Amino acid sequence: MMTAFARTVILYFLIMTGLRLMGKRQIGELEPGELVLTMMISDLATVPMQDFGIPLLAGVIPILTLLALSMLLSQLSLTSLRFRRLACGAPSVLIREGVLQQETMRKNRYTLDELLEELRGQGLSGVEEVKYAVLENSGRLSVLPWAKNQPPSAEELGMRVEEDVTLPVILVNDGRLLRRNLEARGLDEAWLREALGREGLSSHREAFLLTVDERGKVACVRKEGRP
Repeated sequence: MMTAFARTVILYFLIMTGLRLMGKRQIGELEPGELVLTMMISDLATVPMQDFGIPLLAGVIPILTLLALSMLLSQLSLTSLRFRRLACGAPSVLIREGVLQQETMRKNRYTLDELLEELRGQGLSGVEEVKYAVLENSGRLSVLPWAKNQPPSAEELGMRVEEDVTLPVILVNDGRLLRRNLEARGLDEAWLREALGREGLSSHREAFLLTVDERGKVACVRKEGRP
């Protein structure tokens, strides 16, 4: 029993490390090579988990080999545009200047029903409303409507709008103080105690969430069940 537990834990953390090395992507955004790599690693990991007669290294070594190969190919893609195009492909324009590119759609085996479904999902009812539609390497369809079909911006309407979007930083997460974030904001625990006091809290352990943005605005969510 302990052998099965240990083998599973080792392979789990090995796979998680490999996926982190691949970068933060959703399944639908994976390149073809990355998707194949993910499927192969999952298959390789299940064999030594289930069959104790197979040495653990029989699963670890192929996984490490695939990860090393993936990192090598990623580095080649960064340094060589030709290799990147060969390995990852290139985006395909399905609609250009409002005209369907039927030959491109056939090459990518992209049906008209799929195209219209994607357009409806982006709030467009027909091809005539689209200037460009580009099928990305990940399979996602990027749609650029004609200017007349785009919602007007504040600048186009002649409105004067102050930029008020700021990035909040989490200082307390479920009662735990993130000292690194506190120091990164140039704040100290005296400031924190004062901020908590204004929210009626005596300790950061009573806060479920506490954030501060670039302008010094504090947002606090009290833990449930606390007075």
